Amino acid sequence: MKRTHLGGLAIIASTALALTACGGAGNGATADSSAIVVDMWAGSDDDTNVLNKQLDMVKEDHPDMDVSMRMAPWGDYFTKMTTNMASGNMACVSGMNSGQLSSYTDGFAELTAEDLETAGLSEDDFAPGALEILKKDGKLYGIPFDVSTMLVYYNADMFQKSGVDEPALDWTFKDFEKTAEDATQDGKHGFAVGMAEFQWQALPIAKAGTQPVTADGTLDMTNPAFVDAASWYSSLVTEKKVAAPAASASEAGWGETQYTSGNAAMAVDGTWNAVGYLDNDNGFKAGLAPLPTGENGSLGLVMGSGFGIAKDCANKDEALKVLGSLLSKKSQDYIASTGRSYPARAASQPVYFESLDPEYRDDVQEVFDQAFEQLEGQNVTDDWSQVGTYIQPNLVSVYNGQEKMADMLSNTQNQFAK
Repeated sequence: MKRTHLGGLAIIASTALALTACGGAGNGATADSSAIVVDMWAGSDDDTNVLNKQLDMVKEDHPDMDVSMRMAPWGDYFTKMTTNMASGNMACVSGMNSGQLSSYTDGFAELTAEDLETAGLSEDDFAPGALEILKKDGKLYGIPFDVSTMLVYYNADMFQKSGVDEPALDWTFKDFEKTAEDATQDGKHGFAVGMAEFQWQALPIAKAGTQPVTADGTLDMTNPAFVDAASWYSSLVTEKKVAAPAASASEAGWGETQYTSGNAAMAVDGTWNAVGYLDNDNGFKAGLAPLPTGENGSLGLVMGSGFGIAKDCANKDEALKVLGSLLSKKSQDYIASTGRSYPARAASQPVYFESLDPEYRDDVQEVFDQAFEQLEGQNVTDDWSQVGTYIQPNLVSVYNGQEKMADMLSNTQNQFAK
């Protein structure tokens, strides 16, 4: 998959889903040529409310169209998209994430300059590099509504109680280790390891200065630099004892839950959760920091989500107009104003910071500036989702000391390398 370097605040990332299209017409459309279905994932009531508000905006823009939206949880969404794609029943407008794109390009239409014009969009509307997020092999398959990267979140109250200084913007991996060690006190851990793809890979990638997949989409799990960095990561549990092993493979959000519950002082998660952590229900003072820097710098990944058009959509022009409304400045300003997503539209990005509580607004913008100073687009293989499914349960064995990280990565390489 592609790589792209981005600077400053250029960019960042955010009911049952029917297995067949509405009305039996296929492609997410009914027999009425103006009827369009939008498919998207939603993980909470807040997600659903935001999406319904955006749908209302689409209907305001196109009152003569019959537009509806189907939502499903993240995991169910992609399972059902696989079924819909195989049967030619993808919704005309479907949500897509940068990390999942390689598995679904066969179902999406390549978007041309003429398509963008029909949608009422222009490449110049979006922050530099934003459109690279949903490209593969130079072809554009979707338009991102947000962009994101990974950060380290910390519990400032736990740090204060432990006498630990809050991280500086230019902190190093040596600083990170010392912080985790010093914050491991009174039965609490200084850090919580991740189980999900981005949450566990972010620090190893940053430390190694390389990804476990090459730029041309070749699996590279046994790259020595990545193996060393990933082994260091697992040693935070097995040797340094600054993190607890994950309880089970079903604990996909292990690190995040340990952090929010006050069992760990730090965890890695995406920028999309910044507001949720800063306004957490447990009432602790939260902070955020860029990924630390090591001998190889600090490589971060830029990711994001957006919408594409099904290849077999019978009503492409109408679907493009819906796409345009979903990515309009009005819609982008709205998601930015909720603080839930940093928009892909350049003109809407300042609205995100304006929406934040003045108490932490400047800190967030400062960290985002640093975190997005230089990033790469994520490299993935064609079967990347299967790779992740294989790795997750094996991480439990690694964290529990039953298997070495190097051996697990070698087994993954042998299993999936082509």
